Parts: sequence; C-alpha cells; structure tokens
Amino acid sequence: MSEGASWRDGFKADYERIFVEPWSPYVGAILLVMVILGLMTSGLFWGVYGGLKLWGDWLNSAIGLGEVLKIRTELDSPLMHRMSLMNITLLSGAFAAALMSRQFRVSCAPKLEYLWGALGGTLMGIGATLAGGCTTGGFLTPAIHSSPAGWMMALGLMTGAASGLKLLLWTLENISWGMRAPASVGASSRERYPLLGILIAAAIVTWTLVWANGADEKLANRAIIVISGFAMGFILHRSRLCFARGFREPFMTAEGDMTKALILALAIAIPLASLLFQKKVIDPYVAIPATFWLGSLLGGVIFGVGMVFAGGCASGAMWRASEGNLKLWIAIAFFAWGGSTFSGILRSWDVMTPDVNLDGLEFTKVGIQAYLPDMVGGWGWTYLAGFGTLLLWYIFVRYNESTERFTVF
Repeated sequence: MSEGASWRDGFKADYERIFVEPWSPYVGAILLVMVILGLMTSGLFWGVYGGLKLWGDWLNSAIGLGEVLKIRTELDSPLMHRMSLMNITLLSGAFAAALMSRQFRVSCAPKLEYLWGALGGTLMGIGATLAGGCTTGGFLTPAIHSSPAGWMMALGLMTGAASGLKLLLWTLENISWGMRAPASVGASSRERYPLLGILIAAAIVTWTLVWANGADEKLANRAIIVISGFAMGFILHRSRLCFARGFREPFMTAEGDMTKALILALAIAIPLASLLFQKKVIDPYVAIPATFWLGSLLGGVIFGVGMVFAGGCASGAMWRASEGNLKLWIAIAFFAWGGSTFSGILRSWDVMTPDVNLDGLEFTKVGIQAYLPDMVGGWGWTYLAGFGTLLLWYIFVRYNESTERFTVF
C-alpha cells in the first residue's frame, strides 16, 4: 500500500469513528451537560416548548384562530425568539449530523402511525402547557435548577409512559387498519451528503461570528444560542440521546442505558449548576415553572402518554425528524398546534395566568415556583434530596434490567 493511500485511509477511519459510528449515550449526556452549563454561564437555559408554542401561535393566527385564543397580534420572529431560534439551530445540527453520517433518508410510516403522531403531538402540547415545559423545560432544566417541579414531572412521565405503552399494546392487538408498511422511498445518491453537512456546519459558525461581532447588541446576545442549539442537535443525533426512550424503555424492553445516561447527566449538572447559583451567575428562578406540584405531575402523565404514541419527546422528535422521519414532523406540528391551542384555552380560563405571592414567587392555579435551597434552608439537604432521588432511580432501573419485573410488553 502506498504512503498516500495509507494516510488517506487513516483520515477516513477517524471520520467514520467520529461522524458515522454512533456515540455512547453516556458521552452524549456529558457533552450535552457541558453545552447547557455554557448557556447558563451566559444567563440562559435550555428550553424547547416555548419555541414550539410560538410556531403554533403563528399557525393558529394564520388559520384565523388567533383572536379566539387571545394570541397576541404581534408575535416574535421565529429567528428572534430565544427558544424558537434554539429549536431551529438544533434541527440544523441534527440535520448536519445526519448528512455527515449518511443517515438522512425520507422515512414513510403506515397510515395509522401518522394518526398516532398527530395524537401524540397534541397530547404532548397539552402536557407541556400544564407542566410549564416538555421533557426539557418541565423536567431536565428544573431538575438541574434544583426544583422539585422537575422530579414531579419525572414521576408523571414514568406513569404516562407505562400507561401509554399499555394503550399502544391494546391498539396493536385490536386495530389492523392502516398498519401496512408503505413502499420504501428510493434512496438517492449519498456521496455528497457529508460535504453538505460540513457546509451547514460552516454556515452556522459563520452565522455565529457575524452576530457575535456585529453592532446589534441583541443579535450579539443571540449568537451563543445559535452555536449552542447547533451543538445540542449534533450531540443528540450522534449519541441517539432521547428523553422519551429514557422514560419508556425500562417499561418496554427493560433496557436502561438511556435512562442511566440521563441519571449521569443530572448527577454532573446539579452540583455544577449549584455553583453558578451560589455565585449568582444566573438566577435559578428564571427556568423554574410555576407548576409544582399539580401541573408538573398531571402534565407529565399526559405528556408521557403522548410521547409513546408520537415516538419521541420534543427534542428527540426534532433530531429524528431531521433524519427524514415524516411521522415525527407530523408529531412536531401537532405538538406546536396543541400547545398553542390548549395554552389559549387555559388562558381564557385563567388557569395558567401567573401571580406573585408575598414571598415574591410566581404561582398559578396548578402550582407554584419551587426552589429546594429556599424550601429546605440550604444546599446540604438539597444535595441529599437530589442525589437520593437519582440513586433510587438508578436502583429501580438496574433492578428492572435484571428482572424485567416492571416491563409492560
């Protein structure tokens, strides 16, 4: 073999290892935490639902439901809204990763699966509205911010996932319409996919630098969101990291790697985030929804059922949709519409309208802002509660992996 061929083969092997072979979910969890902490040092936090709801508000306004649902007439631009921008760049990051690994392919589903995607997406929109966020903004981010609202939603998600799997099993046993797999879509040449993925990554870097070095202060502040959203989408795709799987798989197959990756992420993020709160780098309350405990629990149950039928949570649905999964594009669309519509309904009932109590904390009819260090009087008990919960979760998952005692199927 010639020397030239040898070094080219070496570069190709490294490329395959990094951009084609899947990463461990544990590696993905650690990298995701690093990006989240980077956002927090800039006074920001990761959220998904708020951006999807904005998309739903635009849709409802376009179809004439804006006035009925009392949606503001002047909506933020999808590129200027913080969470919407993060969602867009997350989709871009996952799309670039799918292209660079040559895993992008339009994937059609049986007809019934599209109905399940619409139903699941709508339920996720309802659940996220009640919980103040999805698996990201209602569970992960509040848990990192030491709020029991995150853990209460986790309990609801587990309950909803188990219930949703039982319902899904019933449909598989009793409904046969629309289950015939469609003809596969012909695969186009994928030789140029990696180059296109690299060009998208280069465009994101350029976008970030232009905004960061521009004269507009608002755009400069948004630059970190552009690169962070892209990085999260890339990481999620490469590691196949999915919150829905973390809550669903123990009850479905007893497989616990994804759940243990989430536990690892929180075990790293909670103490590091606490240092940022103690140093007053970021106010923890900015990411704590006023939904503890009823909204978090009920929203988690509804969201958990929805994510089983949809086949993914919010962030998981987005990175998988970026691979060309048409069912999950349906789920995302109905998630956005359902969140906007149900939010408008609850707004008319004055359910989610925030108020402030004598302690300066926001509250709604479904809960209150809850921050453990303030509730228990310090970080000692907060760490004990957080790590104790993670230990119990790990013991449950590890026990179920060995016994399959809690599997539904």
